[in-house]
Amino acid sequence: MASSSSLPRTWKYRVFMSFHGPDVRQTFLSHLRKQFSYNGITMFDDNGIERSQTIASSLTKAIRESRISIVLLSKNYASSSWCLDELLEIFKCKEDLEQIVMTVFYGVNPSNVRKQTGDFGIAFNETCAHKTEEERTKWSQALTYVGNIAGEDFQNWDNEAKMIEKIARDVSDKLNVTPTRDFDGMVGLEAHLRKVESLLDLDYDGVKIVGISGPVGIGKSTIARALHSQLFNSFPLSCFMDNLRACYHSGFDEYSSKLRLQEQLLSKILNLNGITISHLGVIEDRLNDQKVLIILDDVEHLDQLEALANIMWLGPGSRVIVTTENREILQQHGINDIYHVGFPSRSETVRIFCLSAFRQTSPPNGFTNLADEVIGICGDLPLGLHVLGSSLRGKTQADWKDELPRLKNCLDGRIESVLKVGYESLHEKDQSLFLFIAVFFNYKHVDHVTSMLANNNMDVKRGLKILANRYLIDCKNSIVVMHHLLQVMARQVISRQEPRKRQILVDAQQICYVLEIAEDNGSIVGISFDITDIDESKISVTAFERMHNLVFLEVYNRRPRGRQPHILEEMKLPRLRLLHCVAYPGKSLPFRFRPENLIELSMPYSKLEKLWEGIQPLANLKKMCLFESSLLKELPDLSNATNLEGLNLYLCSALVELPSSFSNLHKLDSVNLWGCKSLEVIPNLANMVSLDRIIMSGCSRLRNFPIFPTNVTQVYVTWTLIEEVHASIRHCSRLETFCINGNVNLKTFLTHLPTSIEVLDLGNSGIKRITDCIKGLCNLQRLDLASCKRLVSLPKLPSSLEFLNAHDCESLERVSGPLNIRHAKLNFANCFKLDRQARQAIIQQSFGRGSAVLPGREVLAGFDYRTRGNSLKIPHFSLNRFKVCVVISPFEDDDNDLDEATDQEDDNEFIVPEVLCRCIDIDLPWIYPKYLETEHLLIFHSRFPFIDPSEVSKKIVLQFRNSRLDFVIIECGIQILRDETYGNNYGESGSEDDDSDLSDTDESDEASDDKEDYVSESGKEDDGEGCKSESGKASVDKDEGIADDGEYESVSRKRSRETRMTSAFVVQNSDDTVSLFVFLFFCVFFLLLSLKLS
Repeated sequence: MASSSSLPRTWKYRVFMSFHGPDVRQTFLSHLRKQFSYNGITMFDDNGIERSQTIASSLTKAIRESRISIVLLSKNYASSSWCLDELLEIFKCKEDLEQIVMTVFYGVNPSNVRKQTGDFGIAFNETCAHKTEEERTKWSQALTYVGNIAGEDFQNWDNEAKMIEKIARDVSDKLNVTPTRDFDGMVGLEAHLRKVESLLDLDYDGVKIVGISGPVGIGKSTIARALHSQLFNSFPLSCFMDNLRACYHSGFDEYSSKLRLQEQLLSKILNLNGITISHLGVIEDRLNDQKVLIILDDVEHLDQLEALANIMWLGPGSRVIVTTENREILQQHGINDIYHVGFPSRSETVRIFCLSAFRQTSPPNGFTNLADEVIGICGDLPLGLHVLGSSLRGKTQADWKDELPRLKNCLDGRIESVLKVGYESLHEKDQSLFLFIAVFFNYKHVDHVTSMLANNNMDVKRGLKILANRYLIDCKNSIVVMHHLLQVMARQVISRQEPRKRQILVDAQQICYVLEIAEDNGSIVGISFDITDIDESKISVTAFERMHNLVFLEVYNRRPRGRQPHILEEMKLPRLRLLHCVAYPGKSLPFRFRPENLIELSMPYSKLEKLWEGIQPLANLKKMCLFESSLLKELPDLSNATNLEGLNLYLCSALVELPSSFSNLHKLDSVNLWGCKSLEVIPNLANMVSLDRIIMSGCSRLRNFPIFPTNVTQVYVTWTLIEEVHASIRHCSRLETFCINGNVNLKTFLTHLPTSIEVLDLGNSGIKRITDCIKGLCNLQRLDLASCKRLVSLPKLPSSLEFLNAHDCESLERVSGPLNIRHAKLNFANCFKLDRQARQAIIQQSFGRGSAVLPGREVLAGFDYRTRGNSLKIPHFSLNRFKVCVVISPFEDDDNDLDEATDQEDDNEFIVPEVLCRCIDIDLPWIYPKYLETEHLLIFHSRFPFIDPSEVSKKIVLQFRNSRLDFVIIECGIQILRDETYGNNYGESGSEDDDSDLSDTDESDEASDDKEDYVSESGKEDDGEGCKSESGKASVDKDEGIADDGEYESVSRKRSRETRMTSAFVVQNSDDTVSLFVFLFFCVFFLLLSLKLS
């Protein structure tokens, strides 16, 4: 598919005319030239060009610079070799430059041209009499081709003037169809076009219908128009029917509406205005043998598809593209190839907005934060990004700041008019559902929305499906999500409704007026009341009493520490299902408050000390949220809250105990007790069979580990006073996350855990050892032991582990090996007491996707190539896997070290000679440098990408990068790996045999040759060039290890270097012997050959 951003060719002439002068110059051609001039069509004038046996270069140039070539075929056209050569050049330009070729048959039968018969054929044969067979064949093929191009035939016209007008009109129409620049630079458009084209499958000879669906304002019509501009030239007939939603004939019956739609379609396809048809079979008769491209934009009703998109009507190779915001009608019409247009990525969003606001792809200085705010308002919707960006173009930062409050709460008219179309097409009950979601239930679970709106005279489940099919909401993962701009539009719709029709109130001033008047307000079902700028003294405390049908009530203040809502202190409201009140000032809810229908109670930041006295009817209550109610001392008896599913007591710091009735909440699945620092008593939770997740972090007075139900999957008991884990935890067979960090009184972790555990966090605890039972946790993926400062040893770990965090385990000495967790990331930062065996177990670990961090000041023994800094030059190996050891250091001086790290990013500039070497950037694995106290080793495995031997010499430069610039790379080294010894023989013990094995093994002759070539080629390598360990100038290699006193040891590796040098010498001598043998063989061969010949 051609790129929409490619520039169209500039043509010097509109038309080049190929003709035989004596036949037409003084007659037909002169009249045609005059008509072209009248219509503003420039034509190449060949007057003054001397005719000869070969076509003039000026004519060739004119043909190539003309948009259209018209071949005017007359009786004696083929008598001129000049004309025939012109014809060959014209078809060459058609092939190379996509030039348009038209024909006019003037006094000659098209059949005689195709077959070179009759008088036309006689003239052609005379011209070919003295030409080669090759020339004759080329001319004949060209004439056959041009004779098959449909054109105007003079014999079919009784009026030459009208024929000339028709030719001029056709030429003008073709000139008007130029390559479009309308879509140049549209962000992300090319990716959309590629995906739709793959669904169209243009090579398939059958008929296909493809749907394009997505939210309003996402760019569906733009994609469809761009497709039309790129594809219409491939179809003899095409049409683009836009705005079909507005064209729907609602005043007609179904049959008449379909007739009108088909008349419009045929008129557009056949380019004939005013076509009328008498029945629905006409369209099939007219199109069943035609290859057509039909684009139906903004289809709203299934009737429209039935009238316009039937594959049985269309000829082979036809394509129909349908855009709609209603994916349900695509499914109903049997369209299976559907492209759902998604929201742009973050980077695309920024570019779309900035191109509209600043006419550049990024914000200018000073506008970055302002641009982010506006982009957030738009919510990644391209329509909003473009409209708001354009409206702010050219304005100052002060203007932007003044505009922001209005943009957040009021839609631009152009955006609102587009968004409202989808809402207005809904049934009245679905419109109500849309408004309730926009105000009260955005980002709520589908089940919660359904229960809240039950018995409200609407089919909620069906309504949610309709809204989702029309992209007015998204129900991914069963969470109802509505776009921010649609929410704003919904609030504007509500504010403009007639007072008697309103079910919801959202405008603060309107709410105040309704609360002040004494009229009955029984029609009001929901109120969302922002009291930020309201004077409550004018509102009676009994105002809500008149709203006997009120079901949903939200009262909030945009300023968290602003005015507290006193208007609820006398409320009764027996039908209330949702009560959300921020910063409620009372010590308890009103005595007359009746919660029997309450489904959700949300009172964050309240001054409540208790909710109510006694036992209340709470059978409908499902959610209770009291977070940051810091004065709450007790919970009421919840015996009747048998359907309670979620309880949030986050930072209820005065709460001392949970009531015993808490144990009988069989449907409760989530409990948050984070920061309940006064909590001491928790009842037995074993009977809470639905409990899935419980958070008890920061309950700093809790001493006893609770008994949990066996179905729980996530348990967080952190920063408490517990001393041991209750043995019943082993029966929690579905437990996946077990987090008990920060429990400093926890000394030993002896408990057997269920094998289902995937995440185990024991960090910041007082444990000294972990029992061997941990190796049986076959699903364990993450083990966090950070800052377990008393931990001395680690047992054998399960092979499923993906992350081990043991940083700051300052007493850790022993690690059971071998580890055999090749895909795990191992963090032993600041573990300075690791003994030799532990370090060996970590270093010799075979890393797949994993890595390891441990203390160390220089690259380990056994790494053949090493250098100071972050760039390492090595020879080109046939083996592509290698092990990396990098010495990293934390920042000491932020400015200096940051400069050094930045310099390391640019270090590869010294290796610019691309012919001699290839630079490969390697990003380091993620680590936590802020925890490092001194130099550390980072070890991991990597691979060479494919390198074409013709592009590089035998040297490669590895550039190790730290893209986050949060530590400095001091030294780096690599060791080439063989498959058979993947990850073996990396040591710090000083064993001479170990080191020699690393390079003396029979990896491959090529690898050995590469090493030798590298040494002999460089002669003398310095650290900046990536020192090999046997280099004469290499620094003294030391074997890494930590002695019992914590100091680093060093052992000479002189013998191992001598062994490697000897090995390289043997390989070199071996090569010389082979070369001598080959030379002697050829000498003997040529001697014997010469004797035989003589």
